[in-house]
Amino acid sequence: MKFQIDHDLHIHSHLSLCSGAPEQSNERILAYAKENGFHTVCLTNHFWDERIPVEAGFYKQQDFPHIAQARPLPQAEGIRFLFGCEGEMNTEMTIGISKERWDEFDFIIVPTTHLHMDIALDAEKDGSIERRAQLWVKRLDALLDSGLPFYKLGVAHLTTRLIDATVSGNHIKVLNKIPDAELFRLFEKAAQRGCGIELNAEDMKFTSEAEDAVLRIYRVAKECGCKFYCGSDAHRPAGLDEAKALFEKAVTLLALSEDDKFYPNGK
Repeated sequence: MKFQIDHDLHIHSHLSLCSGAPEQSNERILAYAKENGFHTVCLTNHFWDERIPVEAGFYKQQDFPHIAQARPLPQAEGIRFLFGCEGEMNTEMTIGISKERWDEFDFIIVPTTHLHMDIALDAEKDGSIERRAQLWVKRLDALLDSGLPFYKLGVAHLTTRLIDATVSGNHIKVLNKIPDAELFRLFEKAAQRGCGIELNAEDMKFTSEAEDAVLRIYRVAKECGCKFYCGSDAHRPAGLDEAKALFEKAVTLLALSEDDKFYPNGK
Protein backbone atom coordinates (compact mmCIF):
# COMPACT_ATOMS: atom_id res chain seq x y z
CA MET A 1 0.00 0.00 0.00
CA LYS A 2 1.28 3.48 -0.88
CA PHE A 3 2.65 5.61 1.98
CA GLN A 4 -0.32 7.51 3.39
CA ILE A 5 0.06 11.22 4.13
CA ASP A 6 -1.62 11.12 7.54
CA HIS A 7 0.75 13.02 9.84
CA ASP A 8 3.12 15.98 10.21
CA LEU A 9 5.81 15.60 12.86
CA HIS A 10 7.73 18.88 12.44
CA ILE A 11 5.66 22.00 13.10
CA HIS A 12 6.56 25.26 14.85
CA SER A 13 4.23 27.63 16.64
CA HIS A 14 4.75 31.31 17.45
CA LEU A 15 6.83 30.16 20.44
CA SER A 16 9.71 29.47 18.05
CA LEU A 17 11.38 32.86 17.99
CA CYS A 18 11.98 32.63 14.22
CA SER A 19 8.24 32.33 13.57
CA GLY A 20 7.06 35.85 14.29
CA ALA A 21 3.50 34.79 13.47
CA PRO A 22 1.03 34.97 16.37
CA GLU A 23 -1.57 33.29 14.14
CA GLN A 24 0.62 30.15 14.12
CA SER A 25 -1.19 28.88 17.20
CA ASN A 26 -1.90 25.43 18.59
CA GLU A 27 -5.51 25.82 17.47
CA ARG A 28 -4.45 26.64 13.91
CA ILE A 29 -2.22 23.57 13.84
CA LEU A 30 -5.05 21.36 15.08
CA ALA A 31 -7.34 22.82 12.40
CA TYR A 32 -4.65 21.97 9.82
CA ALA A 33 -4.72 18.36 10.99
CA LYS A 34 -8.51 18.21 10.68
CA GLU A 35 -8.50 19.81 7.23
CA ASN A 36 -6.01 17.29 5.88
CA GLY A 37 -7.25 14.13 7.60
CA PHE A 38 -4.09 13.68 9.68
CA HIS A 39 -4.20 11.38 12.70
CA THR A 40 -0.97 12.73 14.22
CA VAL A 41 0.70 16.13 14.40
CA CYS A 42 3.62 17.18 16.56
CA LEU A 43 4.67 20.57 17.90
CA THR A 44 8.45 20.89 17.59
CA ASN A 45 9.52 24.36 18.66
CA HIS A 46 13.24 25.15 18.77
CA PHE A 47 14.78 24.10 22.09
CA TRP A 48 18.05 24.18 24.00
CA ASP A 49 18.02 22.71 27.50
CA GLU A 50 18.92 25.33 30.11
CA ARG A 51 20.95 22.63 31.92
CA ILE A 52 23.50 22.69 29.07
CA PRO A 53 25.64 25.83 28.60
CA VAL A 54 25.20 27.65 25.28
CA GLU A 55 26.50 30.98 24.02
CA ALA A 56 23.93 31.59 21.28
CA GLY A 57 21.38 34.09 22.58
CA PHE A 58 18.65 32.64 20.36
CA TYR A 59 18.88 29.29 22.10
CA LYS A 60 19.20 30.74 25.60
CA GLN A 61 15.69 32.09 25.06
CA GLN A 62 14.37 28.76 23.75
CA ASP A 63 14.64 26.92 27.07
CA PHE A 64 12.15 24.45 28.49
CA PRO A 65 10.01 26.93 30.46
CA HIS A 66 9.60 28.91 27.23
CA ILE A 67 8.46 26.05 24.98
CA ALA A 68 6.40 24.42 27.76
CA GLN A 69 4.04 27.39 27.57
CA ALA A 70 2.41 25.48 24.71
CA ARG A 71 0.99 22.87 27.08
CA PRO A 72 -1.62 21.57 27.44
CA LEU A 73 -2.12 20.97 23.72
CA PRO A 74 -5.65 20.97 22.32
CA GLN A 75 -6.98 17.59 21.26
CA ALA A 76 -9.67 16.34 18.90
CA GLU A 77 -11.26 12.95 18.29
CA GLY A 78 -9.08 10.79 16.07
CA ILE A 79 -6.08 13.15 16.23
CA ARG A 80 -2.98 12.85 18.42
CA PHE A 81 -1.37 16.24 19.07
CA LEU A 82 2.12 15.43 20.36
CA PHE A 83 4.49 17.62 22.34
CA GLY A 84 7.97 17.50 20.86
CA CYS A 85 10.94 19.74 20.20
CA GLU A 86 13.58 20.59 17.63
CA GLY A 87 16.91 20.33 19.38
CA GLU A 88 20.28 21.53 18.14
CA MET A 89 23.88 20.35 17.92
CA ASN A 90 26.77 22.76 18.42
CA THR A 91 30.21 22.79 16.83
CA GLU A 92 31.50 20.43 19.54
CA MET A 93 28.73 17.96 18.63
CA THR A 94 26.95 18.55 21.93
CA ILE A 95 23.19 18.13 21.60
CA GLY A 96 21.19 20.55 23.70
CA ILE A 97 18.82 18.03 25.28
CA SER A 98 19.74 16.52 28.64
CA LYS A 99 18.80 12.94 29.44
CA GLU A 100 16.60 14.25 32.25
CA ARG A 101 14.39 15.93 29.62
CA TRP A 102 13.88 12.97 27.28
CA ASP A 103 10.66 11.84 28.91
CA GLU A 104 9.15 15.32 28.60
CA PHE A 105 8.78 14.85 24.86
CA ASP A 106 6.68 12.55 22.70
CA PHE A 107 9.05 13.11 19.78
CA ILE A 108 12.43 14.76 19.33
CA ILE A 109 13.90 16.01 16.09
CA VAL A 110 17.51 17.06 15.68
CA PRO A 111 18.88 18.82 12.61
CA THR A 112 22.51 18.19 11.71
CA THR A 113 22.37 20.65 8.81
CA HIS A 114 21.91 24.10 10.39
CA LEU A 115 25.21 25.17 8.87
CA HIS A 116 23.91 28.71 8.37
CA MET A 117 24.28 29.28 12.12
CA ASP A 118 27.43 29.98 14.13
CA ILE A 119 26.35 27.42 16.72
CA ALA A 120 26.87 24.69 14.09
CA LEU A 121 29.58 26.10 11.81
CA ASP A 122 32.37 28.57 12.45
CA ALA A 123 32.44 29.86 8.87
CA GLU A 124 35.51 32.00 9.54
CA LYS A 125 37.47 28.80 10.15
CA ASP A 126 36.38 27.22 6.86
CA GLY A 127 33.00 27.58 5.20
CA SER A 128 33.96 25.83 1.98
CA ILE A 129 31.75 23.38 0.14
CA GLU A 130 34.24 20.61 0.90
CA ARG A 131 34.18 21.26 4.64
CA ARG A 132 30.40 21.50 4.70
CA ALA A 133 30.21 18.07 3.04
CA GLN A 134 32.58 16.69 5.67
CA LEU A 135 30.46 18.22 8.44
CA TRP A 136 27.27 16.78 6.92
CA VAL A 137 28.81 13.35 7.46
CA LYS A 138 30.49 14.08 10.81
CA ARG A 139 27.43 15.65 12.42
CA LEU A 140 25.04 12.89 11.33
CA ASP A 141 27.54 10.33 12.60
CA ALA A 142 27.64 12.11 15.97
CA LEU A 143 23.85 12.19 16.23
CA LEU A 144 23.61 8.48 15.46
CA ASP A 145 26.19 7.78 18.18
CA SER A 146 24.57 10.11 20.71
CA GLY A 147 22.50 7.60 22.68
CA LEU A 148 19.31 9.64 22.33
CA PRO A 149 16.03 7.64 22.45
CA PHE A 150 16.06 6.64 18.78
CA TYR A 151 12.57 5.13 18.95
CA LYS A 152 11.23 8.69 19.15
CA LEU A 153 13.97 10.55 17.26
CA GLY A 154 13.74 12.13 13.83
CA VAL A 155 16.63 13.42 11.72
CA ALA A 156 15.44 16.74 10.31
CA HIS A 157 15.87 18.23 6.80
CA LEU A 158 18.98 16.45 5.54
CA THR A 159 18.88 18.23 2.16
CA THR A 160 17.97 21.75 3.28
CA ARG A 161 19.42 24.77 1.47
CA LEU A 162 20.65 25.84 4.93
CA ILE A 163 23.57 23.44 4.42
CA ASP A 164 25.04 26.31 2.40
CA ALA A 165 22.84 29.34 1.88
CA THR A 166 25.73 31.66 0.98
CA VAL A 167 25.06 31.24 -2.76
CA SER A 168 21.87 29.89 -4.34
CA GLY A 169 22.35 26.24 -5.26
CA ASN A 170 25.48 25.72 -3.19
CA HIS A 171 23.71 23.18 -0.97
CA ILE A 172 23.36 20.92 -4.01
CA LYS A 173 27.12 21.12 -4.57
CA VAL A 174 27.60 20.08 -0.96
CA LEU A 175 25.27 17.09 -1.36
CA ASN A 176 27.10 16.00 -4.49
CA LYS A 177 30.41 15.99 -2.56
CA ILE A 178 29.20 13.32 -0.13
CA PRO A 179 30.54 9.92 -1.22
CA ASP A 180 28.09 7.07 -1.79
CA ALA A 181 30.09 4.89 0.61
CA GLU A 182 29.55 7.38 3.42
CA LEU A 183 25.83 7.63 2.70
CA PHE A 184 25.41 3.86 2.82
CA ARG A 185 27.45 3.60 6.02
CA LEU A 186 25.44 6.33 7.74
CA PHE A 187 22.00 5.15 6.68
CA GLU A 188 22.75 1.54 7.53
CA LYS A 189 23.58 2.83 11.00
CA ALA A 190 20.39 4.94 11.07
CA ALA A 191 18.30 1.93 10.10
CA GLN A 192 19.96 -0.11 12.84
CA ARG A 193 19.31 2.62 15.41
CA GLY A 194 15.64 2.82 14.39
CA CYS A 195 15.31 6.60 14.08
CA GLY A 196 13.14 8.35 11.50
CA ILE A 197 14.34 10.21 8.41
CA GLU A 198 12.40 13.37 7.65
CA LEU A 199 10.70 14.16 4.36
CA ASN A 200 10.82 17.92 4.82
CA ALA A 201 8.33 19.90 2.77
CA GLU A 202 10.73 22.79 2.18
CA ASP A 203 13.40 20.37 0.94
CA MET A 204 10.98 19.11 -1.71
CA LYS A 205 10.87 22.50 -3.46
CA PHE A 206 13.88 21.54 -5.58
CA THR A 207 14.33 22.41 -9.23
CA SER A 208 14.45 19.73 -11.92
CA GLU A 209 18.23 20.24 -12.15
CA ALA A 210 18.62 19.48 -8.43
CA GLU A 211 16.21 16.53 -8.27
CA ASP A 212 18.76 13.74 -8.58
CA ALA A 213 21.09 15.26 -5.98
CA VAL A 214 18.30 15.66 -3.43
CA LEU A 215 16.55 12.35 -4.02
CA ARG A 216 19.86 10.44 -4.00
CA ILE A 217 20.05 11.00 -0.25
CA TYR A 218 16.61 9.53 0.43
CA ARG A 219 16.97 6.72 -2.10
CA VAL A 220 20.08 5.48 -0.31
CA ALA A 221 18.26 5.77 3.03
CA LYS A 222 15.37 3.74 1.64
CA GLU A 223 17.72 1.10 0.22
CA CYS A 224 19.33 0.79 3.66
CA GLY A 225 15.97 0.14 5.30
CA CYS A 226 15.38 3.51 6.95
CA LYS A 227 11.87 4.63 7.84
CA PHE A 228 10.44 8.03 6.91
CA TYR A 229 8.07 10.60 8.35
CA CYS A 230 6.64 13.85 6.98
CA GLY A 231 7.55 17.24 8.42
CA SER A 232 6.30 20.55 7.10
CA ASP A 233 8.75 22.61 9.18
CA ALA A 234 6.00 25.23 9.02
CA HIS A 235 6.62 28.40 11.00
CA ARG A 236 3.55 30.20 9.61
CA PRO A 237 0.13 29.17 8.29
CA ALA A 238 1.30 29.45 4.67
CA GLY A 239 3.73 26.60 5.34
CA LEU A 240 0.88 24.42 6.57
CA ASP A 241 -1.24 25.21 3.52
CA GLU A 242 1.32 23.92 1.02
CA ALA A 243 2.74 20.99 2.98
CA LYS A 244 0.54 18.07 1.93
CA ALA A 245 1.18 18.54 -1.79
CA LEU A 246 4.93 18.58 -1.15
CA PHE A 247 4.68 15.42 0.96
CA GLU A 248 2.82 13.75 -1.90
CA LYS A 249 5.60 14.78 -4.28
CA ALA A 250 8.24 13.15 -2.07
CA VAL A 251 6.28 9.95 -1.53
CA THR A 252 5.56 9.56 -5.24
CA LEU A 253 9.10 10.26 -6.44
CA LEU A 254 10.57 7.87 -3.88
CA ALA A 255 7.86 5.23 -4.43
CA LEU A 256 7.34 4.85 -0.69
CA SER A 257 4.91 2.36 0.82
CA GLU A 258 3.37 2.07 4.27
CA ASP A 259 6.21 -0.32 5.12
CA ASP A 260 8.60 2.65 4.80
CA LYS A 261 6.80 4.73 7.46
CA PHE A 262 8.29 5.74 10.80
CA TYR A 263 6.08 5.84 13.90
CA PRO A 264 7.29 7.57 17.10
CA ASN A 265 7.37 5.03 19.91
CA GLY A 266 6.54 2.40 17.30
CA LYS A 267 2.90 3.49 16.87
